Amino acid sequence: MGRAFQNRKESMAKTSDANAKVYSKFSREIYVCAKQGGVEPDGNLALRSLLDRAKKAQVPAHVISKALDKAKGGGGEDFSVARYEGYGPGGCMVIVDCLTDNPNRTFGDVRLCFTKTDCKIGTQGAVSHMFDHSAILAFAGDDEDAALEALMEADVDVTDVECEDGMITVFAPHTEYYKAKQALQEAFEGIDFEVDDIQFVPQSTAPITDEEQLALFDKFINMLEDLEDVQNVFHNAEV
Repeated sequence: MGRAFQNRKESMAKTSDANAKVYSKFSREIYVCAKQGGVEPDGNLALRSLLDRAKKAQVPAHVISKALDKAKGGGGEDFSVARYEGYGPGGCMVIVDCLTDNPNRTFGDVRLCFTKTDCKIGTQGAVSHMFDHSAILAFAGDDEDAALEALMEADVDVTDVECEDGMITVFAPHTEYYKAKQALQEAFEGIDFEVDDIQFVPQSTAPITDEEQLALFDKFINMLEDLEDVQNVFHNAEV
């Protein structure tokens, strides 16, 4: 089917940050997920997958335990999901996912990142229709047909399956994430996912070549990532 995941990952990947910030973001997400769906991974599929990703990102065990213990306590902060969309430097499209206990503060902080870099924050749905909200599962292998067959037998609504450089990558609607993952785990014993995530994948990219716009783009992304409430930033910029 071939949409070359490896060739696109620069533009589709979530922006990364220093370890401390990564740990903090995982801690908040684990706390919210456990508080909403329960602290036992066997009964909370979302938490189980999140813990798998946290371990793969080398989040320390004590950080994970502290977040789970906090969720067990029942009290604590009441976080909610907030998503902001708009246009970044060079006309690229941007989606900012947040977990916040104060939506007014978070909106003001995110909007400031847009305005200080001559960008435009939009309304909900302004750019998200130009992204595919996809479950992405990648693992070592070369039998693309076997993977597709396993997914089809499990009645998974597969968007794409590709094989490149010894890596099979499966794309499916985000609503099919758990079903797709389970089907692959049952079909391939001992499978180890190199990528196990839900992301906004851009349907097209926006090249940024002007040096001034590139500098502005870096500033914009850095400002967003410095915000404590920001969990993920997705964009279609090609730099």
